[in-house]
Amino acid sequence: MSKLESAGATSVERISDRDLVVTRVFAAPVERVFDAWTKPDLFKLWWAPQSMGVPLLDCQMDVRVGGGYSVTFGKDPKEAMTFYGTYVDVAFPSRLAWTNDESGETTMTTVNFSEDPAGTRLVLHESYATKEALDEACIGMEGAMPEQFLQLDALLAQTADAA
Repeated sequence: MSKLESAGATSVERISDRDLVVTRVFAAPVERVFDAWTKPDLFKLWWAPQSMGVPLLDCQMDVRVGGGYSVTFGKDPKEAMTFYGTYVDVAFPSRLAWTNDESGETTMTTVNFSEDPAGTRLVLHESYATKEALDEACIGMEGAMPEQFLQLDALLAQTADAA
């Protein structure tokens, strides 16, 4: 079994000038991992990398095709930054796809969830409008995504204990 195929290893890879793929296997059932991505009360517990010290202030999700989301980060609500978009594909518990519209150049994010011998294999694919947009997004992303996924691991372990 390769490092990528074992639970806990995060791969962040540019596959083109405009595309990024993040892959990880989580030691939890597909439905529980999908819930952590689609239920605001769970999502806000893991999405903001703790090392950055910028809390997630608000999380709204209407997880259905045509529904929207907004995620607001910041220490001061007056200077907070909000990310938002629209869900374009929702297939419980195997696939989510949404737009990221805050920059004016729409980025498309697709997350696929599939069963894996170790739990759930997650593949996140982001497609940016330009190479420059991907370059800007990648600043810090290679450290942030693995940290976010470690936080998700901790949440999944905690929710398994509570079940």
